Amino acid sequence: MFCDSDVTERDYLRALVGHVANPAVTVRIRNKPCSPSQLVAHAASFRDKAPEDFDQVWCVFDVDDYSDIHQAVKKAGDLGIKLAVSNPCFELWLLLHHTPHTAHIMGYRQLVPLLTKHVPAYDKARINFPRDFGPSWARAVERARGLATSGQEYAVNPSTGVWALVEIIGGGSDRRR
Repeated sequence: MFCDSDVTERDYLRALVGHVANPAVTVRIRNKPCSPSQLVAHAASFRDKAPEDFDQVWCVFDVDDYSDIHQAVKKAGDLGIKLAVSNPCFELWLLLHHTPHTAHIMGYRQLVPLLTKHVPAYDKARINFPRDFGPSWARAVERARGLATSGQEYAVNPSTGVWALVEIIGGGSDRRR
């Protein structure tokens, strides 16, 4: 997995991997703060150095204010890179652990107050996965799945494709908690 942020996505995904302890899945997480199309190119380059080491390569990024989202989606398709895109941002995925949300969201600043209603101590630099998200990740998968057609999350606000990656890490429906 390649994440475009330094902390939030990486910490959440590492904690999820530890929480579900799926022996069928080995996860490597790399961070590369850059634009989505640069992230996709970086992931493909990394994979191409040792393609036998990877069954799947994912890029996790937000729509936010990037202008190259469509370019990144096309490039990922051409290069066989899977995407977990959140529109507008990853905090939508976190909110879905606690409540459904279907109304348009302008961005991070509008979303964080909604999240802190459920996670009062939320700090993007210090995710408390076991307390705030561990018990409810399967519900978030179901809620996110209903927001947009799979693979079209980048174009629908609000939506997040993180559910597809999380479902793989969790091992599908038989591993949900």
